[in-house]
Amino acid sequence: MNRRMMRHLYMVPYVVWILVFVITPILLVLYYSFFDIHGNFSIINYERFFTPVYLKLTINSFWYAFLITFISLLVAYPTAYLLVKTRHKQLWLLLIIVPSWINLLLKAYAFIGIFGAYGAANQFLEFIGVGARQLLFTDFSFVFVAVYIFIPFMILPIFNALNGLNPALVDAANDLGASKWTTFARVIFPLTIDGVKTGCQVVFIPALSLFMLTRLIAGNRVITLGTAIEQHFLVTQDWGMGSTVAVFLILIMFVMIRLTGFRRRGV
Repeated sequence: MNRRMMRHLYMVPYVVWILVFVITPILLVLYYSFFDIHGNFSIINYERFFTPVYLKLTINSFWYAFLITFISLLVAYPTAYLLVKTRHKQLWLLLIIVPSWINLLLKAYAFIGIFGAYGAANQFLEFIGVGARQLLFTDFSFVFVAVYIFIPFMILPIFNALNGLNPALVDAANDLGASKWTTFARVIFPLTIDGVKTGCQVVFIPALSLFMLTRLIAGNRVITLGTAIEQHFLVTQDWGMGSTVAVFLILIMFVMIRLTGFRRRGV
């Protein structure tokens, strides 16, 4: 009896945390979404969300989030695979993760200098004879910087999955005459798919709601759901519409988590 009581007591801080910092904010966002810009109770915000403007905005957000996630995965998986095979792999992994500790705003301003008219990127293009180009405030610069920021979060779960892979399974595939590609496609990748799913979760979900990079790096050429929320809360002061966009963003995140959820394999 005492053990059960102690267990319930240990759960109290977690329950309070979830109620105060997760459930309550979501309920507040849902509450404000039913008020128009004049403070009147209405469902007009939900009607507005299904107009072409916001539907196009949602599609754009999905497209850029998918692009950032896909490119991050293409770079991260081979990188993680090579890291597992190298000596001092934990040190190399640490060097990859360290840049993620730097403030996001500082990294954004650093890339403004790199991609600027007189930045290092244009100097390199002039050196190789290509000539200076408009790199800043483009879709390319936005995707490039976003991938750079998110790629450590894609590498880490894939690295952990590959590092925990039983090498005897790979050796068995090789002994049975499987080629390297067949071994990867039929053994390595399926057994590390949980790491891929985790990486896609932690990249796709925040990429869907990016707003600071859309201003600093893309120069407002890229508009996402996160940008719309910022505009409604800080510029137009339409908290109801901003909350409505946030509600759909939360729903999309839950769907993404559900689709990439884990299923325990039978032993």
